[in-house]
Amino acid sequence: MANPIDYQTLKACPELQKMEFFQNPNGSFFKLTKEEYDFIMDIIRDENPLPPEVQNSPYTKKNFLSEVYMNEEKYDRLAGVLCNKMNVILQGAPGVGKTFAAKRLAYLLMGEKDDSRIEFVQFHQNYTYEDFLMGYKPVGDSFELKHGVFYRFCKKAENQPDKKYFFIIDEINRGNLSKIFGELLMLIEKDYRGKKATLAYNGIPFSVPENLYIIGMMNTADRSLAMIDYALRRRFSFFEIDPGFGSEGFRAYQKSLENETFDELISKIVELNEEIIWDKSLGKGFCIGHSYFCGRTKENCTKEWMQSVVDYDILPMLSEYWFDDDSKVQRWENILHGVFQ
Repeated sequence: MANPIDYQTLKACPELQKMEFFQNPNGSFFKLTKEEYDFIMDIIRDENPLPPEVQNSPYTKKNFLSEVYMNEEKYDRLAGVLCNKMNVILQGAPGVGKTFAAKRLAYLLMGEKDDSRIEFVQFHQNYTYEDFLMGYKPVGDSFELKHGVFYRFCKKAENQPDKKYFFIIDEINRGNLSKIFGELLMLIEKDYRGKKATLAYNGIPFSVPENLYIIGMMNTADRSLAMIDYALRRRFSFFEIDPGFGSEGFRAYQKSLENETFDELISKIVELNEEIIWDKSLGKGFCIGHSYFCGRTKENCTKEWMQSVVDYDILPMLSEYWFDDDSKVQRWENILHGVFQ
């Protein structure tokens, strides 16, 4: 470096305590070599040491299958689709655990529970490109260019190219996807990962790193939502998540409760799902998911809890499904209530 280093000034500068080495191919006001960067960081952290790295818990396929209630064959297909395409949308009925599965899938592909390498957002009708990538935001009485959550997460992933990062988008079909993604429609494709394109706002080249995976979730039972944009549809694989009542994980959970009423209720829900599947106006995307019945122990798996799920979750949903057929709703109300007689 051209000028002598003022060690005391560096030590007293909190803004530098979390600085990161960044190779800027376009030049900047100053440039550090990797050796100079490490030397300065040693000076700063001499009095401001970094907290010790937390040892993350390992996460295996066995952990995944015991928690997610998906059979092994379906998991293998899902993991293969995500690794091949790098972008996948989990679609399915309410309560099949799409969000839960997405996070555990990220854990499994990382091999550990590391939430620092997972970013989670939820799209809605007012979500914008400026929120997602970058845009001008009001600051005081003027505007400043601010980086969005996806831009920041991409830069974070670039710093550790040997580790997998996962960007999870809940309710992906609730946003205006073409406006949110903009030029990212090209950059998120697997074949264009690592390739740079000039951004509209700042004119600086940007790329989506090769170690970043995108997982979206979509509720197939919400009829009010628009179809996924066809340009975006080509960039994602779509994977159906089904109710997991028949999986080994759910059966083990059910057995652990040792509750005959619960067993009878689940058998009726499975029958209900069969009828929903064969209904021409509905189909398997409208089935009742297993997550409505999860998270219980012997002690709190009570009839009162089960009846509240039926009365306040399942029956209102059936009333929406069969809004033009009261007799069918009444028949299933009688069947489900009969479990508690």
